[in-house]
Amino acid sequence: MADRLDLQMISAALRRVGWIRFWTQMALGVVVVGVLLFNNIGGRLAANSSRALGLGPGISLTTLSFLLLLWCLWQSWLIVRCGRALGSPVRPSKGETARLIKRGLIADLVGITLAVIGYQSLAGSLFVQASQQVPGFFGAQIQSAPGTAGRVIGLPITSIEMLSVLGNTQVLFAHLIGLWISIWLLQRVYRPT
Repeated sequence: MADRLDLQMISAALRRVGWIRFWTQMALGVVVVGVLLFNNIGGRLAANSSRALGLGPGISLTTLSFLLLLWCLWQSWLIVRCGRALGSPVRPSKGETARLIKRGLIADLVGITLAVIGYQSLAGSLFVQASQQVPGFFGAQIQSAPGTAGRVIGLPITSIEMLSVLGNTQVLFAHLIGLWISIWLLQRVYRPT
């Protein structure tokens, strides 16, 4: 059994690091929500949204990873509560604390996996578009005969598509932070006294 001072140190570590994990993931989650909403609205406003069909699976996987991030936020809150409970007379066991941290760790691993697969889908779609661009400074050129309306040659990569990659990167980074914090907390809980 750990002595009182060690329990106080573990309690303080769980509270502090749990809050750091919670607020860091919350801030990155807000960015992801903004990106996904903007991408959804902007994608509908795009003139030729059918050409970006390959982005659909990547955005879907990013959304699933984001939903898992919301569950990880709840786990972070539970870690903070567990840290508070360790400082009280009725405290959870070492096994209960470790299970709580491991649930967050596994959720972050699954979130990273979904985000990485989504990133591969987004990057593959953007690579196909980039390979079909014509050379030039703007990536697409307008070809027109005198007196007629011009047509765009090539598939320029739009800012909305790049924003999709940014959203995916943010959710990936949020899960990575949660993973590293969970590993550190597990190491701290299982440290010999």
